[in-house]
Parts: sequence; structure tokens; C-alpha cells
Amino acid sequence: MMNTSWDECADLALKRLATAGVDYGDIRIVHSTSQSITGEDRRIASIRDADDQGFGIRVLYHGGWGFAASSVLSLEEIPRVADLAVEIAKSSASLARERTTLVLEPPHRDRVVTKYLLDPFSVPLQQKAELLRETMEYVHRQSEVVRSSASLWARRDRKLFASTEGSHIEFDLLAGQGEFTATAKYDGRFASRSCSTPHLRAGYELIQDANFLAEAPRIAAQAAEKVKAPAVPPGRYDLVLDAEHLSLTMHESCGHPSELDRALGYEANYAGTSFLTTDKRGSFRYGTSCVNLVADNTEPETLAATGYDDDGVECQKWDIVREGIFVGYCTNREVAGKIGEGRSRGSNRADSWASVPIVRIANIGLEPGTSSPEELIADVKRGIYIEGHGSYSIDQRRYNFQFGGDAFWLIENGRRSHMLRDVIYHGITPEFWNRCDGVAGRSYRKRYGFITCGKGQPGQSGWMTHAASPARFRQVDVIRG
Repeated sequence: MMNTSWDECADLALKRLATAGVDYGDIRIVHSTSQSITGEDRRIASIRDADDQGFGIRVLYHGGWGFAASSVLSLEEIPRVADLAVEIAKSSASLARERTTLVLEPPHRDRVVTKYLLDPFSVPLQQKAELLRETMEYVHRQSEVVRSSASLWARRDRKLFASTEGSHIEFDLLAGQGEFTATAKYDGRFASRSCSTPHLRAGYELIQDANFLAEAPRIAAQAAEKVKAPAVPPGRYDLVLDAEHLSLTMHESCGHPSELDRALGYEANYAGTSFLTTDKRGSFRYGTSCVNLVADNTEPETLAATGYDDDGVECQKWDIVREGIFVGYCTNREVAGKIGEGRSRGSNRADSWASVPIVRIANIGLEPGTSSPEELIADVKRGIYIEGHGSYSIDQRRYNFQFGGDAFWLIENGRRSHMLRDVIYHGITPEFWNRCDGVAGRSYRKRYGFITCGKGQPGQSGWMTHAASPARFRQVDVIRG
């Protein structure tokens, strides 16, 4: 039923665009459903189900872009929106100083479906709520814990992409995530410790495998230890960073700078441009030889592995940094030709039917090394082991930064001793990655997803996953935050 009616709408739109004589046109029809359940302090605080459907038509006419969208999906609405997109494109072309061209991509006819074992939308609401309530009860068994929270989230996107070049791609994509937090109080201070599953394209088995009830006592005990921990003495430390913490560091210091539209100066209003300008590609030393950052939008379960992007370009795997040298960008069909590439890297994505696709960060991961986390720590005389996400800040070119974390342990003479609090480290992106001298092996690799990566104006939320094994960085400046 869905395909019949959606196909009729798509065919009508493409015929209308062809009649108008456009250079290129596509239509995306999207139906999104989501559910979030949140709990606070042993009770369910909110349950939210959302349902959203609409379509967007994008047109390139004489080198100028036009885009129009509507939440009314009907055979009567399609021609009106198509004509509006063409009219906008004609106006854009009349004002453009440079004609936009697209690099080639063969047409694709395909269907992409997320593989999963248990549909989260089929799990009874009462069962999910009871898991959150029970998790929070476990957390509060630790006497120092005074606050708790827990949440579950799932989303399904059904989409049809069709273009004037002959592509016709159907999508049925699923994603989920869960987390809980314990907050402890001691001597007038508060400290929180969190546990979360990664955001992944997987079913409810993701939540079952996380075993919140088994993890809750450990997280609560660490919250109690953290709030009593001494504040870090400022200075220079060797850092060993876990995979979850590195996912944010990679996202901000490598992911955003590698978006080619930022490097070209096309994107500046939201989070700035990039220090990785095009003259640096192929020669700039971004990190040590053990720093290999690979974009992979083909890895199953990761958020950007959608089969095809919103240009209709097939997802790919490529190098961003190889043996410490910056070599690659995230591109779409519009900007890839600006650096002489004959094909887009397939990183053009929109956050809804109502949004124009823009260049987004790929799934970028730090390639594993050969050590174990214990071996990385054993070679540290005075350092800090950091887990999870905390506060962060980075400048408009992704150069100067500071990062916090969720939990910190002092390393003394090759062994983790006690927890610390208020740890912030800062540095300059290439100097920081040039201090990396060890990465743990593939068996320690973990993946963490982002669904709130902001970019664009009007702003959009991008989705991507960053994977890493724990890594060591020598002599990094640490302050008390």
C-alpha cells in the first residue's frame, strides 16, 4: 500500500520536473515514528510518541538550487510543490555567480532494511517502563545517591528516494538507545556517573544486552566515589582515553574539520569553518603514524550506514587520516568536484523531509592498534584514565579545544589508583593527535553514535557513529574545571 501510493507521488513529481526542463531533480518521501520514555527519581516522568510524514523536492535548474516541501502527501499537492521548487531554482540561477554542477553517480534501484532481532515498538510499554523504574531503584540502593534518571529511545524512518537520473531507493531504517544516570551528594557537592548503550541501528536486543540491572550497582558506586574524589592538581599528564570519550574528541576535532563544505568556506554560520583547508590534503601531518582515522558508512548497525545518502550516492569507506597524514574529506555531489574527485563520498544527509541535504560527518573511527588497555596504562608513570563524555569546547576552525569526561582515575606508576574530579584537558588539534603513541587492539573497539550533531541554517541534527579502541596521549595540559 505504502509503495503503491508513494511510487505514484514520486512518478508524478519526476514527470513534472522533466517537463520543466530541470538539470536534476529528486523527491524524498519520509515517514518517521519515534518513542522516548524517560524516568526521574524512581518514577516515569514522560512517555512521548511522535509521528511525522512529508516530502521534499529538490531541483537544480541552470546551475541554481531550489527546494520545497510539504506535509500534505497527495497527488494534488505534488505538482504545486514541484512547481515551487522549480521557481525557486530559477530565481537562484538568476542570482548565482557560479553554476552548480554535480559529479556523476550511477542510478540505483534498491531497498535498504535495518536488520534486528526484536522490534522496539513491539515491546510492551509497561515492560520498558518497569525496566527503567527497576534500574533507578537499584541505583538508589547506594546511600550517597540522591538523584537518578533513565531513558529509552527508538525511531523508525521509512523513506523513498527517487531522482530524474533513474534512482529509486526504498529505506526502512531503525535505531535505538538507552541510558541511566546516578547523582551522588557529599559535603555540599554533587557528582553524576552515567551508563549508556550506543545509539545504533539495532532492535531492542541492544537494550537487553546492555543489562542495566547488572550495571546499576557499579555506576552508583562510582558516582559515590566520584563525589568524594579529590580535585585534579593542574599540570601535564599522560592520558589514556576510553572509546566513548574518544568518540566525542574525534567528532569535534576530526569529523567537523573534514566536512568539505566547511573547508571551502561554504559553511561558517553554525560551528564555523575548518583548519583542514584543501591545500593540506595529502601532506598535512595531523597526527602520529599510529593515527589512522577511517570513514566507513558501510559498517552494519552504525548510524550513517544507510545504504545511500540523500544524493542517492552509495555508502562507502575511505581514509580521512592515513598514518598521521590528512588525506580525505566528507563530500556530496556538489562539492566533490571542487577538489577534483570524480565521485561523491556519499555524505549528503538531511534530518527530515522538510530539510535540504547538506554535507555531514561520516562514521569516522580510529583504527585499532596492537596493545591492550592495561599495557597502555602500564607505561604511564603519572597520568589520568578518562571514560565517557563531559563538557567540551572548540573554536570556530576546530583547532583549539578543551574536553572533560564522565569519570577520571589517577594513574600512578603504571596502575590506576583512585578517582579524580573536575578534570579538563586542553590543546590544539594536530598537536594533540601528534601526542598519540598507542592504540589498543581490535577486540577493545567500541562504537558510539550521535543524533544531535548540529549544523546548517536553519539548524539540522545529523546522525553518525564513531568507533575507537582506548588510546594513549603523552604530556597533555590538564586544568581543574
